[in-house]
Amino acid sequence: MGSEVILQEKDIQDKIEGIIKKIIQTHPDLSNVVLVGIRTGGAHLAARFQKAISQITGKHIPMGVLDITLYRDDWTRIGPSPRVGKTDLPFSIDDKTVILVDDVLFTGRTVRAAMDALMDYGRPKRIELAILVDRGEQYRELPICSNYVGIVWPTTPEQTINVYLAEAGFTDHVRAEEKKAA
Repeated sequence: MGSEVILQEKDIQDKIEGIIKKIIQTHPDLSNVVLVGIRTGGAHLAARFQKAISQITGKHIPMGVLDITLYRDDWTRIGPSPRVGKTDLPFSIDDKTVILVDDVLFTGRTVRAAMDALMDYGRPKRIELAILVDRGEQYRELPICSNYVGIVWPTTPEQTINVYLAEAGFTDHVRAEEKKAA
């Protein structure tokens, strides 16, 4: 199979708009809602969500970035010196609805780590999950599902989904790619 583009720039924009519309429909007030992007891809998407919500509603939603490196259950396998990024939550999450944002949902372990990390910063009223690409439930290892999803794209274990965004120096697109042999 090799590599296949599953979303182009316009498709990504459309998926983001669809997610935003559902968020606004679910939370018409938005006064108790905050966005938290999982570093790195989720952080870029959360910033796009924040901008889109502001353009549609005229309301500014607080947005933060969460690094989950040390909360991962596989961090010792990453290498002897995992790269820990910065968490930036310039607001309280206490009694807020936190919309956790990430680019791809696969096993659920990243989301579990993010929820663990969030609990060290406070006690949200509710945590919801917004995902650009869900790889389907067949490989889910934890009982986690998204509240808002752009697209479900089932994959094989030999594939990976990579989200390439302008904020990381790419032309926006999403690819299903064969994993590289170790």
